[in-house]
Amino acid sequence: MENVIARSPSAYSYPLLIKNILLSPLADNPDREIVYGKNRYSYSQFKERVARLATALKSLGVKEGDTVAVMDWDSNRYLECYFAIPMIGAVLHTINVRLPAEQLAYTIDHAEDRFILVNADFLPLLEAIRGRLDTVKEFVLMRDAPTVVAAIGGIDFAAEYEPMLAAAQPMAEYPDFDEDARATTFYTTGTTGMPKGVYFSHRQLVLHTISALASLASVPGGMNFHREDVYMPITPMFHVHAWGIPYIATMLGVKQVYPGKYIPANLLGLIAEEGVTFSHCVPTILAMLLREPSGASIDLSRWKCIIGGSALPKAICVEAIKRGIDVFAGYGMSETCPVLSIARLTPEELSAAADDQVARRVRTGHPVALAQIRVVDAQGREQPMDDRSAGEVVVRAPWLTQGYHKDQANSERLWEGGWLHTQDVAVRDGTGSLRITDRLKDVIKVGGEWLSSLELEDIILAHPAVAEAAVIGRSDDKWGETPVAAVVVKEGHEASARKIMEHLKGYMDRGIIPREALLTHVEITASIPKTGVGKTDKAALRAAFGIKAR
Repeated sequence: MENVIARSPSAYSYPLLIKNILLSPLADNPDREIVYGKNRYSYSQFKERVARLATALKSLGVKEGDTVAVMDWDSNRYLECYFAIPMIGAVLHTINVRLPAEQLAYTIDHAEDRFILVNADFLPLLEAIRGRLDTVKEFVLMRDAPTVVAAIGGIDFAAEYEPMLAAAQPMAEYPDFDEDARATTFYTTGTTGMPKGVYFSHRQLVLHTISALASLASVPGGMNFHREDVYMPITPMFHVHAWGIPYIATMLGVKQVYPGKYIPANLLGLIAEEGVTFSHCVPTILAMLLREPSGASIDLSRWKCIIGGSALPKAICVEAIKRGIDVFAGYGMSETCPVLSIARLTPEELSAAADDQVARRVRTGHPVALAQIRVVDAQGREQPMDDRSAGEVVVRAPWLTQGYHKDQANSERLWEGGWLHTQDVAVRDGTGSLRITDRLKDVIKVGGEWLSSLELEDIILAHPAVAEAAVIGRSDDKWGETPVAAVVVKEGHEASARKIMEHLKGYMDRGIIPREALLTHVEITASIPKTGVGKTDKAALRAAFGIKAR
């Protein structure tokens, strides 16, 4: 191309590398804290710890291109690994510690992990698969109290995290390299087969950080994230970089609070004690926090919380708003790094009637900067923006995974036609606001009509006695499929299958849901299975009900 800019021989070609996310907070907010348990580090101290970790890893033998895995609770250590590992040119593998042993071993082998930094709490997981970890050269022990390095459970440790950092000299300067170099990898679990590996470059992570930051910071009033906030993740750091928010929080230089294990009473205590104002989690976690007895007296009126991972039910949104929480939905998936859209209400919508405001908050919202979102039918034709015409969500953005690690066939299916296929079904309104109605595999096809499992769940959850609900489809000779609703009743309440059906029928009589929903079969159950990140596991639910997997 003739119009490519000319570069002066001495001009610096600025690569978009993760190391550059660290520049702003250190210049502007060096004394803001990063908190984990009794540990409190300023950003200046955090920078030094990252630099020491970088040197220590190099001394262990970590080379550019090596994959270094982490198994830890949400902690300052994990945040240090988010930076130090990719900043020396290695690849950070955030291991899902909730995977069963077979899948855990597969992901470590498939990612070709060379080093594993592991919290002592997770040693039993490694012990169970120790004989199958052929690629791993060295282990580093992490603990919240100092210990002497020793062989634990048959694993010989090359070092222990804190003494290793104390003995290392801070790295003075990090290397420049190609911004398209792989920085992170992790595995997304599906309903069939082994987990799939996704991967992201430095450039992708930096662009995702800037885009999501701009989209969150540009909203006046509430539903935003700014430099005076106090941040605490309630999404595991092994899951899609905790939605990428730790990178945003670090670029902003805000106080960060890392909670370790997710214990509802502890999380609520941290919100109160540390003044947390911004978090993110899945709906089931928010519901747990709202039901936690010890949190009844805690003021949550300064807390903003993005809900993602699955649809935000209206009933939970209403309950959260009653507690003063500024709650709103976001949308993305493992393959998308993840943020694609966020519900951002206008001042007029924020002053609307309660029901109208809730309806806007639970939508998955408008695309963030640089993300292109289409809703298409089976032939790839864009659907009208009438909030009724459903289709698959397909996307383009500069931070989407370019494929599945070592899986060309599924990579091509993911990117068929040059758009990333999410397998999510949605509609858009006249403003372009997205509303996810289901997963393609979860849509229930009744007598030729599509029923949204998410819409049925939302309505069932509006019953005052219902704590949790999940809807799946099962084969039916007459109707093709009929809905099955698994319902967990709130402690101290009573509800029968008949009462739930009467509740559903009220919505049918008002024309809110189609008559086909009358075929719903309701099962009262003690619990609903969850995935490792707290979402409803519909594959496990189908198996529990003896329904053939799709």
